[in-house]
Amino acid sequence: METDETPRVLPFQLQFDKPVASQIKIAEWNPEKDLLAMVTEDSKILLHRFNWQRLWTIFPGRCITSLCWRPDGKAIAVGLEDGTISLHDVENGKLLRSLKSHTVAVVSLNWEEDGQVIKDDSVNNSTYEDRTSRFFPPAPRVPRMPGLAPGDTGFMDDSDDSFRELSNSSYQRFNILCSGDKDGSICFSIFGIFPIGKINIHNLSIPTPFATEPATCRLSHASISKVALSKDLCHLIVMCSGELNHDEVESAERQLGMHGCHCLRLDTSIFWKRKNELHQVAQQASNIEDLIEVIRASLSVMSKQWSDAMHTFREKFDSLSSLIIDHGLDSSPQEEFLSLLGGARTSPPVHQFLVNSLGESGVKRVSKVVCGAGKELQHVVLDHLQPAAEIIGFRMGELRGLSRWRTRFQGIGLDETLINNATEKSGILLVQVERFMRVLSSVVQQFSNFFNWLLKCIKLLNQEPSDQLLPCNSELVVIFLKFLYDQDPVKPFLELSEVDIEPYMETLQRVKELVHFGGFSDCDFLRRTLAEEFKQMESSFKEAFLMPFTTISRKMLCKDVLPLFALPSSSASVSVSVPISVTYYKDASTSVSSYLTHEHGFIDYISFQIPGDSSSNIANCIGISRRFMHSLSNSSIEESASLEAVLLSVPDGYHCVDLSLYKEGQIVLLLNESTSASECSGESCMMIVQADDLPFVSIPRSGCINTWNLDQLKDSVTHLRLENEKVRNIPHSVAAPLAVGASRGVACVFAARKRALVYILDEDEDDVSDGE
Repeated sequence: METDETPRVLPFQLQFDKPVASQIKIAEWNPEKDLLAMVTEDSKILLHRFNWQRLWTIFPGRCITSLCWRPDGKAIAVGLEDGTISLHDVENGKLLRSLKSHTVAVVSLNWEEDGQVIKDDSVNNSTYEDRTSRFFPPAPRVPRMPGLAPGDTGFMDDSDDSFRELSNSSYQRFNILCSGDKDGSICFSIFGIFPIGKINIHNLSIPTPFATEPATCRLSHASISKVALSKDLCHLIVMCSGELNHDEVESAERQLGMHGCHCLRLDTSIFWKRKNELHQVAQQASNIEDLIEVIRASLSVMSKQWSDAMHTFREKFDSLSSLIIDHGLDSSPQEEFLSLLGGARTSPPVHQFLVNSLGESGVKRVSKVVCGAGKELQHVVLDHLQPAAEIIGFRMGELRGLSRWRTRFQGIGLDETLINNATEKSGILLVQVERFMRVLSSVVQQFSNFFNWLLKCIKLLNQEPSDQLLPCNSELVVIFLKFLYDQDPVKPFLELSEVDIEPYMETLQRVKELVHFGGFSDCDFLRRTLAEEFKQMESSFKEAFLMPFTTISRKMLCKDVLPLFALPSSSASVSVSVPISVTYYKDASTSVSSYLTHEHGFIDYISFQIPGDSSSNIANCIGISRRFMHSLSNSSIEESASLEAVLLSVPDGYHCVDLSLYKEGQIVLLLNESTSASECSGESCMMIVQADDLPFVSIPRSGCINTWNLDQLKDSVTHLRLENEKVRNIPHSVAAPLAVGASRGVACVFAARKRALVYILDEDEDDVSDGE
């Protein structure tokens, strides 16, 4: 405590005390820049500079449940209540990508990159050159739907390079986005955009490695609190609450299971062992998925434009059928036009339609709409669809070459047969694009010729000169009236249809003969439309990319479980929220050459609050454990007791609101007074504890899961004292979250009265002024 004789110097400088519009529920500092992302209670994302200048605000329209930054700080991942993960650009908040990896709320996100740093570039094989740029111009963007303003489609504008930078991961350090949902599912995505694995903690067979006899256990009614990948991507620590039971326990004895907070360690070393192969596959596959979206949007835009043009044509020319019926004739519009083409006297309904109903201006208007739509479709194909299909074919060829390198790529599930099939489908799609362009060009030419003939007829009926009109071909008019007037050969190509196209038998026979020369085996592609071919190609891609996803998922196994503390049985079906932080620090004692092994010298620190209503005897304490992921490094039980832990007793009259592990093994604690009459009154404090100075105790591992490991420390609890620690009193009651930025050494605390307090953590106490 401070005394009147020796006034205490405040350890942290208050940099800002700013109001916030709404209570903050999530806050994260950018790992590379002085930027703070905050999520309000009404699920708006605010991005502020360190000087509290607001850069942008976005509202996803759904409840936000988690948030994390990409390791380079250029993008931010947002987990939503419906299971969607959206990636946003740090510069403007624009949506870069959405992934529907989950079906329920995403409660934890962790984006980690490979921590391996090698000075000698000749040894570093993780950099992968994408050769596509050598042979192709930049990949096409999604075409804009007519009538929509930029951004209304949810896609990036042509002038924005953020999306391209996200997808161009050639020179990015290999990274994994890990996400956990409230139902226990954990998903993994390379570069945050290519799904590569999924597990569920309820389905994990959890070993008890120190048991005298082999035994396994399982979790039930579990809910994930936090997921954290190690810096070397070899381990995943999962903090969860649930009931832990032996597999052998009968149903009648399942009530004896341990309900509480548990820590799981999963082996994800496949990411480190095969990061070069996974990098190359993810690079190609993620770009292919982007190009698939370009083709999908192109087909949608083309279908809409052509459908609108045909609607305009039908709307104008259907009135001729009504006029023919009104005049008591039983002929069709085609017969009337053929009669006019043959030189016969113009019938009254045709004369009335051409001169009064349609007129010269009407023909020009319909011609502009139909022929203009045809030209727009050609532009969409040439500028978007065809380039996308060509680049897909090239990238599939690259994957095909990789799949033949079985010793390296078979281990991650790159199946040569499936890749070959997908490559063939991409080639056939290019054939279908060329086929569609020929049909479209012919149809547009037929329509243009028909409209020119109608203009000539109207001029003659009005006894006006027609010398200035474009010439028309009578034979093409006959073909149009016979095959195109009441039919639409373009529409079936752009939509899925149950009716197959029947090509000429002679053409089919030639295709079957070409199969003998190799290169493809599908003889029925001429019966399919462009849209159906795209659907088949997309299906073949999903099947091919599902194999690596399934293979990697199977190789991620649970290696250890650490029961932490018990929880009341009444909370068995309720997600328990306690302050938790998991961080990895570099072990200075590790050899420089350790990158050649799986152990890269990182020490895990797991810090958590034991709630006051815990059924354990160590309530209202803060537990810190370290070296959990190394506790199985050695073969014998005697040698493997490297797990260490310490219990910190919160000072009397206080409770822990939030905590965060800080750089160099420091733990930042945010404590509130427990005696406050209301949430808005009372005081609080922020405390920093140096982990290296704490009396960690080695915890012997037991093969019996019916043992809470931290209960072994209840007789050696370390009591925190406000007068002995590095403490800053805060004259407000505070609320979670506590946002600590390691890059600048700052902490942002949110007071109960909608205030944001930013403190400098790294300054020396002798040089710090009050600041308040």
